Amino acid sequence: MINKVILVGNVGLDPEVRTTESGVKVARVRLATTERIYNRQTNESTDLTEWHTITLWRGLAEVVDKYVRKGSQIYVEGRLRTREWTDKDNIKRYSTEILADDLKLLGRRGDNQQSAPAAPAQPAYQQAAAQPQAVPAVNDDPDDLPF
Repeated sequence: MINKVILVGNVGLDPEVRTTESGVKVARVRLATTERIYNRQTNESTDLTEWHTITLWRGLAEVVDKYVRKGSQIYVEGRLRTREWTDKDNIKRYSTEILADDLKLLGRRGDNQQSAPAAPAQPAYQQAAAQPQAVPAVNDDPDDLPF
């Protein structure tokens, strides 16, 4: 079975970057993708924008922290993950996000950099292969996430 998402879009807000209690860096990015829809009957096109929440761990979170800002254009490959939790009013809630496995910085060289040294054109970053390290426990309550 395959669970794969590929997105190219623009970052809507500066990324949220945190470090867990165990010292693992995690970042959350809000990414906008826009699809142009053409209506043949009216000969008009409209834009449909979707917002996606991208979660990046460890090395990818480091890259996001250094180079990604509001307005950056990025390419992301990852997996869909839906979390379920019960809120304080005892209502069941759901949240769908993309867990990133691969990240590419797009656009002009200066678009994705703060004041870092020059980077190679369109660098690509991938999540390191799974290591025998402690994996963060699944957290069903979004209020307990590091964001």
